[in-house]
Amino acid sequence: MTRNVLIAGAGPGVSGSLARLYAAEGATVGLLGADQGVLATLADQVEAAGGSAETAVADLTDDVATRAVVTRMAEKLGHVDVLHFNPSAYREKDPLALSPDELLEDVRLGVGALLTFLQAARPFMGPGGRLSATGSMAADKPWFGAASLGVQKAGLQNLVRSIDAALAGDGIRAVSVTVRGMLAKEGPFAPDNVAKALRAAIDQDESDWRPEIAYEG
Repeated sequence: MTRNVLIAGAGPGVSGSLARLYAAEGATVGLLGADQGVLATLADQVEAAGGSAETAVADLTDDVATRAVVTRMAEKLGHVDVLHFNPSAYREKDPLALSPDELLEDVRLGVGALLTFLQAARPFMGPGGRLSATGSMAADKPWFGAASLGVQKAGLQNLVRSIDAALAGDGIRAVSVTVRGMLAKEGPFAPDNVAKALRAAIDQDESDWRPEIAYEG
């Protein structure tokens, strides 16, 4: 059976690398993102790697519109095996400059949008389904100069744990991978290597499942 993967916040970095990993196995990859040009490039890469691609431009902070997009894509695919949640908002403001509204706006994308994504896809997932999320060391070692990012990543890690506990009884598991390093073009924190760590986390043995895994590079 063809594996179907949906990626929210698809872009040229880690999420693109993960899409190509699955494509190499013949998967169909649904790509949701904000930039049509980026999505078109990723779709070409997915197909070149041996998979099939579906794309949709989506403002992930728009709950109604995103639910509709995810539902349409999942209906077309028929079933969903893997969800990957990638987006976050980077706003270079420290706690003395960051407003409550700005913080909530960023959390809506980096955490809240996961609820929309999951809830819309859930009817199309069965036992063996998996959800993953790109985490960050900012969750417990935040940089004060971009205070909202640490809040997002801490909230994401916490929410993924709750999702895993809520769905484990249905045979669906969730995991966040805490990337403990700065992404780089080369080396252990290059997107391709981080994507491999994500894939390993998604494929971990359910009998010894961990909902949060640190990638140290």
